[in-house]
Amino acid sequence: MGDYFGTDGIRGVANRELTPELAFKVGRAGAYILSKGSAGKIVVGKDTRKSGDMLEAALTAGICSVGLDTISLGVIPTPAIAYLTRKYDASAGIIISASHNPAEYNGIKFFDNRGYKLDDRLEEEIEKLIVEDEKITIRPMGDGIGQRIFRNQGYKDYIEYLKSTIEGNLEGITVAIDCGNGALYKIAPEIFEQLGANTIAINCNPDGININHECGSTNPSMIKSLVLETDADIGLSFDGDADRLIAVDEKGNIIDGDHILAICGTYLKDRGKLKKNTVVGTIMTNMGLDRYLKDNGMDIVKTAVGDRYVFEEMINNGYILGGEQSGHIIFLEHNTTGDGLLTGLMLLQVMKKTGKKMSELNSLMEDFPQVLVNARVKDELKNSYLEDEKIREGVQKVEEMFRGEGRVVIRPSGTEPMIRVMIEGKDEKEIEKTAEELAKIIEDRIG
Repeated sequence: MGDYFGTDGIRGVANRELTPELAFKVGRAGAYILSKGSAGKIVVGKDTRKSGDMLEAALTAGICSVGLDTISLGVIPTPAIAYLTRKYDASAGIIISASHNPAEYNGIKFFDNRGYKLDDRLEEEIEKLIVEDEKITIRPMGDGIGQRIFRNQGYKDYIEYLKSTIEGNLEGITVAIDCGNGALYKIAPEIFEQLGANTIAINCNPDGININHECGSTNPSMIKSLVLETDADIGLSFDGDADRLIAVDEKGNIIDGDHILAICGTYLKDRGKLKKNTVVGTIMTNMGLDRYLKDNGMDIVKTAVGDRYVFEEMINNGYILGGEQSGHIIFLEHNTTGDGLLTGLMLLQVMKKTGKKMSELNSLMEDFPQVLVNARVKDELKNSYLEDEKIREGVQKVEEMFRGEGRVVIRPSGTEPMIRVMIEGKDEKEIEKTAEELAKIIEDRIG
């Protein structure tokens, strides 16, 4: 990959790395490549960041300059873009969001006309034209110029789609939700109320800069406290663009992506709906899920970190359920990307259909002790950290220490200036101490 696209679109501090000038070029290049040079329309949405208006204006101008219309959906979750791109028969979909990152960041993420995240080849084609903008020779005039079309009912179409994915209603269930002051601030309370749930919602007042701030899926202590204070049956916590979910049971215990896969995988298998009796995870998936699935007649296939890689494995081999520990869960029969709200609805359906409390479902699998420590480093050095001899020696020492007794996964973050050190083993204190020591070596050398 080149200088712009990372593991999940283009991302950076808005108006510094991700400037309106760049957004304009991204709009032109993306529209040209994804429309194959013909007329069409592109669906555009954003989360609640203040910089979203600025970037949308520039991006839209770029798209319209090559003769395509934009369907502007306003504030809407990332997975809604994937769905509505298909529903509206658009050439592509674009979401302006930096997901779980702080408000000063923003990003641009593409979906093709099938609602699929772009593969590396297409991103490289777009990136080449961003750099060589003069090679886009299309400059329509008059009625050939694209226009911006507002579609205010887009979020309602998304709600109706979500409601169609579950059987029955949610009457008799108390749901606590933390919308993270993000893209779901309006949609989540509305859909749960329409389905009959007793809904308690917090962080639904975005001001442009409070998105993800000490709330949402990256700060689950808030939803835990809310559940315990209100005696809710389940708590659901979303990130800024709502493509991931971290839940808690009625006792306040965290339900991460691995546990969600265990719960939903079992439910689907018991009903003969889990294709090939296989779940797709990643190299960060807890070994406890491996053991649980094996003991209960299911298999697991693992990919690199990133829901795009999980999705590719599912598409290529006919699987329908996959996801990441971080809460990106893909139900391929319903959508083509991680969808936090859909995942929450699936958990609620399992709970209601089985008649079991969430804590009972959450105890299906037992986690192996696992520690994740982030080493903050210089962004330009994070992908070449093994070129440093001291770091390389430290990594080799740790890998040898846990060989046969656990797992060591060390990888650069795809979205932040960090290297993630994950160790899984029998002794939690030992793995925590070792992970912190290795992270400190990395920070001392390239931090």
